[in-house]
Amino acid sequence: MDIRQLKGLVPAPGQNLDEKACLEAIPALARLASTPQDPYYHAEGDVWTHTCMVVEALLAQPVYQQATEEQRFVLFIAALLHDISKPDTTVIDTETGRIGQPGHSRRGAIDARLLLWRAGVPFALREQVCRIISVHQLPFFALSGNRSGQSPEFILHKLSWELPVWMLCAVAEADMQGRTYEGKQGVLDEIELFRELAAEEGCLYGPREFVDDYTRVQYFRGARVHPDYSLHEPEGSRVIVLSGMPASGKNTWVARHHPDLPVISFDDAREALGLRHGENEGAAAHFAIDQAKALLREKRPFVWNSTHLSAQMRKKTLDLLYAYQANVQIEYLEMPEKEIYRRNGNRDTSLRNDDIRRMLFKWEVPLPTEAHRVRYHGDQGTF
Repeated sequence: MDIRQLKGLVPAPGQNLDEKACLEAIPALARLASTPQDPYYHAEGDVWTHTCMVVEALLAQPVYQQATEEQRFVLFIAALLHDISKPDTTVIDTETGRIGQPGHSRRGAIDARLLLWRAGVPFALREQVCRIISVHQLPFFALSGNRSGQSPEFILHKLSWELPVWMLCAVAEADMQGRTYEGKQGVLDEIELFRELAAEEGCLYGPREFVDDYTRVQYFRGARVHPDYSLHEPEGSRVIVLSGMPASGKNTWVARHHPDLPVISFDDAREALGLRHGENEGAAAHFAIDQAKALLREKRPFVWNSTHLSAQMRKKTLDLLYAYQANVQIEYLEMPEKEIYRRNGNRDTSLRNDDIRRMLFKWEVPLPTEAHRVRYHGDQGTF
């Protein structure tokens, strides 16, 4: 499968879904037909039946029919793949028989990322699809059933920096329309209110404006500040945080752009301690973190060079940096899969290609909300 095949699946306005072509192009979809769903929320049946109903509902929406070709690609592929991970996350309660798929949205974003990366989908389109999938249920309950305690306005402000909110609303609406559920209309009303609030907040079609980057970062990290009123930014280190697969070119990037800066690296820490990859990772981490703290206390600029592949791992680093009032710039690098394996095979490392393949299932690309600035680089330049 490649990008041309995927684009060929996307119906033009007025065309219908070609189920057979989708199953032939994306074999992983075949598993959806044998994956059950809770009949309370999905009386229509299995996941593939639901997926086809969702796509058909999306195709009928005026926003889909009026969208550009690239926008239709994102909307269609997001709807087609929104439940791609349900076969791997299905849990059936042995006592009650209730069916659940916990975590299928986040896992689905990773599964979709791998599929679209291997198909050669352009970075910007791929990440819009994946970000929509990762939160595709959020508009169902963001206004009245949000468990995080965050206000609907905050949720929308943050989302607007991560994805096109209008697209998320379109997919969420199709997701609810494409099922048999007695509470459907109430949820559709919630989605419409969510859309109207986004329009009122000025972030339905673009990011919510902030007075400056420092205020934005503090706001998204939970500080009680207003987007329109600037906070005084204290002096701290300016830190460049690298993120990307092993062998994606991080060392080369540092040597080319910041050869004069100190570098914090788990690889360097392992080498200093005489450790192989995967051996006593805790000791290597403590060694690197102690070095970073020393630089942060002196308010010196430096580079933190690590894979930082998952949001959880990045958060550990970012929490430390922000605790010391650092100004953070994330530089994300990626390469095609074959090139990563080729490069890794040609370098002196204890990290095997099979280790990298396992790492792929934790792959979460940094979001624009994670730092003061986030830039994305690939083999074709900056995205």
